[in-house]
Order: sequence, then structure tokens, then C-alpha cells
Amino acid sequence: MKLLIDNRPVLSGQNRKKAKLVFALLLFWFLIITFRLIDLQVFEHKKLKQEVVEQNQDLIAILPTRGTIFDRHGRILARSLPVESVFFSPVAGEPLKEQLLTIYQLKDLLNLSGTEINRIVNSIEKKKRFTWVKRKIPLELAEKIKKLKLSGIYLLSENKRFYPQGRLAAQVLGGVNIDDGGLAGLEYYYDSALRGREGQQLIMKDARRKQYYIETIKETEPGRDIYLTIDINIQYLVEKELRLAIEKFKANCGTVVIMAPDSGEILAMASYPDYDPNNFPPPEEAMVNRAIQYTYEPGSTVKIVTAAAARELVGISYKTYYDCRAGSITFGGSTVRDHVRMGILSFPDVYIHSSNVGSIMMAETIGEQNLYRMFKAFKFGEKTGIDLPGEEAGIIHPVEKWTKSSLRVAIGYELAATPLQILQAMNVYATGGYLVRPKVNLDAPGPASLTLEASRQPEADRQPVISEKTSLELVNLVFKQVIERGTGSEAKIDGYELAGKTGTAQKFDHARKAYSQSKHVASFVGFAPADHPVISMIVVIDEPQGAEQYGGQVAAPVFREIARKVLLYYHQQPSKLPEKLAIANQNPKKTGVTD
Repeated sequence: MKLLIDNRPVLSGQNRKKAKLVFALLLFWFLIITFRLIDLQVFEHKKLKQEVVEQNQDLIAILPTRGTIFDRHGRILARSLPVESVFFSPVAGEPLKEQLLTIYQLKDLLNLSGTEINRIVNSIEKKKRFTWVKRKIPLELAEKIKKLKLSGIYLLSENKRFYPQGRLAAQVLGGVNIDDGGLAGLEYYYDSALRGREGQQLIMKDARRKQYYIETIKETEPGRDIYLTIDINIQYLVEKELRLAIEKFKANCGTVVIMAPDSGEILAMASYPDYDPNNFPPPEEAMVNRAIQYTYEPGSTVKIVTAAAARELVGISYKTYYDCRAGSITFGGSTVRDHVRMGILSFPDVYIHSSNVGSIMMAETIGEQNLYRMFKAFKFGEKTGIDLPGEEAGIIHPVEKWTKSSLRVAIGYELAATPLQILQAMNVYATGGYLVRPKVNLDAPGPASLTLEASRQPEADRQPVISEKTSLELVNLVFKQVIERGTGSEAKIDGYELAGKTGTAQKFDHARKAYSQSKHVASFVGFAPADHPVISMIVVIDEPQGAEQYGGQVAAPVFREIARKVLLYYHQQPSKLPEKLAIANQNPKKTGVTD
């Protein structure tokens, strides 16, 4: 029976307990919710906000426009142009099967390889929000993709490196990776200057995660342009003649370098085999810049150093004679032979006819210490310091490590050098006794003038090696005569006086542990014109095949053809009448016509 108090029901004890329990539960639930809200809005607010942001936006680096590389006259060798890149970001709620189908729809259009497909699928299966599909595609292809309006497929503007001259100066320029980072050549050496500074873009999705909005939050700084000492016209000529020589003599490889004597500016630097930097990276053997990364026993071209030691350090007279009739000489358990038997030769004739026998006889008079001292003065065993990566230093052992046969250094054996080191050494004679550091980057920004007369390294950068007197004497008495009547006669250009030295070195066969009779390195180094040099040049051909294997037969004709055309290019007038015209003037024919 219920009691009524003031007409209201009175709860029993049991019901009162239930009411208190419900109230306690409601209060407990309320406190939990309140605490959780405080936790979410105060303690975990920053973390949760970041998670939301990460789910709806991506922060990516913007690659700057890489600096342009020009030749010495302002013609473009490398530049970056706008392209588009394709990426995938899944639409919320879209099944995995549909996402993968989207990718396969682009397979043929983007020419996606199996490896690329696997990478993309793997990224999507891991539920990554951002996946590159194809980087740096042409703009016209990007337009085709836009028209497809595929779910989750988006485009992003980037830049791509282009080399408009194709294979020209490939090893000098090098190449870049997909992110425009320099990997070889000048692109690597000057990467920090060419690259510029990255920017940042914020890529945000709407609430339904279907549409992207791109906002730049940090602008890029474009890279610096670089002007090279290379002349496209000369480089093209050099590469053409080198390729023809390699094909003619079925050689392994070769290199040609042309330098402006007084400034050290490299006008052309070619290596064969070559490659197209637009398709980087190339095969490993093609990427090698043989002018600075190929070391070899140079043979007789280093007799230019031996001759300098003979005059500067010992004072051997030009009227000294050497009996070379035996055709060979044995010393320290080693025998050295001449390519043909010769007679009694004067100091100049030893080098004009490139007698190994006479050179060794002279080296015995010079002595090991003096010989080593002169090679070090010419900077053998040291890098030239050219502004290109990967340069080899070569090898010249200290005298205490020489063996009884090490006097062969005098004829270009038991040492290693790069073609550029040999060119730098010959260039000492072109400058009147000074060593000049080669370079490929012009000091001043902007194109250079056609003439090279104003280009000269500061005196502080020109190191004296031999006296001007010795330099002039050896040029006139020896290196001119090498071409006029010696082993370098195939380098002769009618009407011009040139100076040079041939080289033919047997290659060491490591399997037989002996020098090969059939594998040679043929070379020629010189400058033109002899009295006022405009260019100095080296030609090196590795393992020419056939009957002609000597430097005078293989490399000298290449030197001649290149030098003749470059002298015309620089408007260099002949210093004398060509031989045929001179003979005609000396013996005029009677015409029967009278005054």
C-alpha cells in the first residue's frame, strides 16, 4: 500500500537505491566525457590537428630551375625546360581494385615498365597518400592525361634538363638525375651553383579528398648560369675528326683536347666513345672523360721533358752527338730499341727522329735526380687542377723507388699520365716557359670574344718551369723540325710553321707480364702556329689496328686536319708560301708571251 504525502508518491528504499545508482552512472559517464573532451581539446589538440592536416595535405619540395650552361659565345649546351609529372593520390572510399585499374589505364600511354608498375602498385597497396606515377613527361602528353579525367591522377609542374646539342661535349657536361642533381662532368662539379635553392609547395585535399589545391609557401631561387670556354664549332670539328680516326684505325677509344695557350681555356675536349646526355646515365665506358680520367704510359711525347732537363739542368750542347747505329741499348737489365736503325745523331736529331737509344744515352748524362726534378717541375704526378671532377693525378715514383731500369722514364715508360697532363707540359713551350692551369669555366659571366689574344692568366697563376731561352731554342731546333723533317711530318700544314712531338707507347700486357708487340697508344702533341701559338692540342688514339700504329701515322694526321681548320676559323694567315707555290715562283714557266 503506497503512502501519499502532499499528494506525491513516496519512493521505497529499493527504488531510492536504484535512482542513486542511475544518477551515479550518469555522473560518471558525464565526467568521463568531460575529461575526454578536455583531453582532446587541450592536451591532444596539437597532435590531432597535425593528424588531420597530414590526412588532407602534403608538403613537397619544389625543384628550382637549374642554371643554363652556355659555350663561350653564348650558345646553349644545357638548359631546363618546363614539363609535367604525374602522381596518384587515392580518393576516399575508392576500392583498391579501382585504384589499380586507374594505374593500368596509363601503362601504355606513359610507357610504364614492369618495374615501374610494381613500384606504384606496392605503394598503393601500402595505402600511401602520394605516389609518383611518371616524372617529367612532355607537356603534350600531360594534356592527353588531363583529358582522361582519371580518378586519383594529378599533375605537378617541374623542370627537365635538356641538351640541345645532343652528344656534343657529353663527357664535359656530364648529366643529372631525375631530381636535376648533377652526377657527372660540369653538372656535378658546379652543382651547387647550377642547382639554385629549393622551394616548398603545400598540396591540400578538400574534405572529400577528391580535389587537390596547390599553394606555394616558399619560392625557389633559380640556379646560376655558367659560360664555358668550350667553342661549339671547334668542339664539333674535334669530335668529327676523332670519330673518323677511331673508325679508320678500328681503335678502342681516343681523346682530343685543344687549349688556348696563354689562358689555359679549353676550347674543345672530346672523348670517344661518347653518349647523349639526354639519355643519362650512359654505358660506363662511354661516360669516362679520357682526357683527364685515362692514365697511360705516354711514350715519346714526354721526351719534351727530357730535352728540357738536358738543357736546363745539365747544359748538354746541341752539338753533342750520340751513336745510335746499334739500334738498341741495354741498361739495368732492360733493353730499349729504336723503331728503325739510325746513325750518329745530334742532340736535336735524337728528338726529331725520336730515338729511344739516344734519349737513354742522354738520360744517363742527365742523371736520375735531375730527370725526376724536371718531371716534377712539369707537374707530373699531380692533377692539373682543371675544374672537372674525377681527374687522375698520374704516377711518377720518387727516385728512391726507382729500379735500375727506371731511366725509361726519359722515353715515357714507368710513369703514368693523362692526356691533359701531356698537353699542359707541351703548352709550357707555347707560352715561352710557363705552366698554365687549364680550365673550362670562363672567369667572367657572359660570352667571350672570338679572339683569344686578350685571354691570358694572371702572372700569379703562371708558374715558370724553364727559361724563355731554352723554350725558344727547343721549339726552333727540335719541335718545329719534328714536323718539318722528323717523325711528325704527317702533321705538316702547307704555309704554316707548327711545333710538336710524336709518341708511340707499347701497352703493358698484365697477363704476360711484358710489353705487347701489337697493342700501342699512338699520340701527337703540339701547338700552332709555332711562333705565335693560338692553340695547343693533343691527340691520343688507343690501340689502333692494322699496319699503321705509330703516333706519326695515326695521331699526327688528325692533328693536321683539326689544326688547319681551326687556324682558318681564327683567321690565321699563313706565315710562308705553300711549297707548291714557292717552287712555282722559283721556276716560272715560259708562256711565249712578250711585252
